[in-house]
Amino acid sequence: MWATVPRVKFFNGHEIPLIGLGTYLTKGTAGVKAIKQAIDIGYRHIDTAYRYGNEQDVGRAVRDKLEEGFVKREDLFITTKLWNSFHSPEHVEKAFHRSLENLNLNYVDLYLMHMPMGLAFRGYEEQELISYDSSGRVVCSDVDFCDTWKAMEQLVYAGKVRSIGVSNFNSSQLSRLLSVSSIKPATNQIECNPGFTQKPLIEFCRKLDITVTAFSPMGRANRSDSSSQVTANVLTDPEVATLGAKYGKSNAQVVLRYLIDIGTIPVPKPSNRCEMLENIDIFDFRLTAEEKALMDRFDNGKRAVPLKYYSHHRDYPF
Repeated sequence: MWATVPRVKFFNGHEIPLIGLGTYLTKGTAGVKAIKQAIDIGYRHIDTAYRYGNEQDVGRAVRDKLEEGFVKREDLFITTKLWNSFHSPEHVEKAFHRSLENLNLNYVDLYLMHMPMGLAFRGYEEQELISYDSSGRVVCSDVDFCDTWKAMEQLVYAGKVRSIGVSNFNSSQLSRLLSVSSIKPATNQIECNPGFTQKPLIEFCRKLDITVTAFSPMGRANRSDSSSQVTANVLTDPEVATLGAKYGKSNAQVVLRYLIDIGTIPVPKPSNRCEMLENIDIFDFRLTAEEKALMDRFDNGKRAVPLKYYSHHRDYPF
């Protein structure tokens, strides 16, 4: 029997599973196999992005499981993201339809603005997604993310997207977006891990009934702009191991439970089947207030994914 993952409701009534499968760098035949394996285990929330270059692989895995009759489309929750160079309103719909065609699905459950920073548009191919000037800096655009959001709202009205949201937004940017929006973001996907909990932003979103999705929940990222593995110590810490032993769980499972208990929806990227099984087996225990306080001590305010390439952009959120 596969694992059953609890769901939480967005403000609009749609539900999202409390843990997802991150798919960054999950590509090709091996990627399709891994995603199908995850669905077999019980994952129903799959997180991808146009920038990842793997939407076709995600779609192939999903369609294979649908055709097998193992799951129904309504059982699955598929997230993808609008890339930064598609922020101009005239590009939003076309970019979305390219994602939908890649996935080969009738709709997506959640479409996110990948970042608040718009980049210069060159085209839709992988080599065109980021432009650099003569000094090697990323070329930005001056598109207002509020205009981008208004174009995303039209996708909801057209029935191709169930919910829309944002990623990497700070509280000021969210407030500004809310001041002009007709549809509230369903979630804000941000970096969140024991080394960088972002509790004030989580609380800000909670008060607005905006969920928080946590990427890089282990504080590790296979990115050239990543700092050192800022929370690697929590995965080997003896006190966390003792805490895990109390519940029959690993350090990594304690981390994911902690992130859920502080109000987020983690999307870890497991590297093998064992990690897939571990990551989803976290719904038979809860941490006490004292145990959460123990985990709080790992917060050192350091990002694993600082997005330094975009630090010169006017809308850089950090």
